[in-house]
Amino acid sequence: MSEIKDTVALSSQWMAAVRAIENQRPDGLFSDPIAAQLAGQEIIQKIAPSVQEYEDKGAPIVIVRTRFFDDFLMSVADSIRQVVILGAGMDTRAFRLSWFPNTHLYELEQPDVLKFKASRLGDAQAKCHRHPIEADLREPWSDLLLVKGYQPTVPTVWLLEGLLYYLTDKKVSELLTTITELSCPGSLLGADLINTEFLGSTETLSQHWKFGCDEPLDFFSNYGWQAEAIQPGEEGANFGRYTAKVYPRDVIGIKRGFLVKAKYS
Repeated sequence: MSEIKDTVALSSQWMAAVRAIENQRPDGLFSDPIAAQLAGQEIIQKIAPSVQEYEDKGAPIVIVRTRFFDDFLMSVADSIRQVVILGAGMDTRAFRLSWFPNTHLYELEQPDVLKFKASRLGDAQAKCHRHPIEADLREPWSDLLLVKGYQPTVPTVWLLEGLLYYLTDKKVSELLTTITELSCPGSLLGADLINTEFLGSTETLSQHWKFGCDEPLDFFSNYGWQAEAIQPGEEGANFGRYTAKVYPRDVIGIKRGFLVKAKYS
């Protein structure tokens, strides 16, 4: 497969391009040596001006988000050996993070995206048991996960990065319900959200955003998850790079995003 044509699916290559550019920095917040081959030089060159623009504004959101969830996953890697990445796109964590060898990592993504990814991975070797699963998350997908060996009785860490805002409210609810049904106590979840101020944009990617959440703790609590949320740029989610002004949460009318960590008990 030579290219991805769907704009939303193509965004996974754009995210890989952002990581590839970060990988070239001597002070990079993470290492991602295979991001460039997933993105391709044409897309890296196309994305580079936008990456620099966000950097100049002090708001390298994709970089900070990536590092935040890297740290989250590695902080629990010694106790949880079952990982599920929903809407995995060009995610390379199976290859670049220091997993215990007996970790099972499941990547669920649309068939075209996974086929493209496989064509670009070359001889890259995962550092865990990687299970790519072709799935449309807008349709029932739990059986696809179970047949690949997923164990609902084992604590799991779920990652929903760059995913939820592309789904309708109904599909988000169905997704969280399924995740909860497949989780046992002690399972963890990481996700990023945007608030409702972002909805209605006409920009290339954000015009596809459908779900906004103004109260992430209440939202996840509805499904039995105890969550904590932080805005990019706040202490614990800036890494010395996100220096743009962050408005207090009681200031209304502000576009804001959240990085969420949650536990199911």
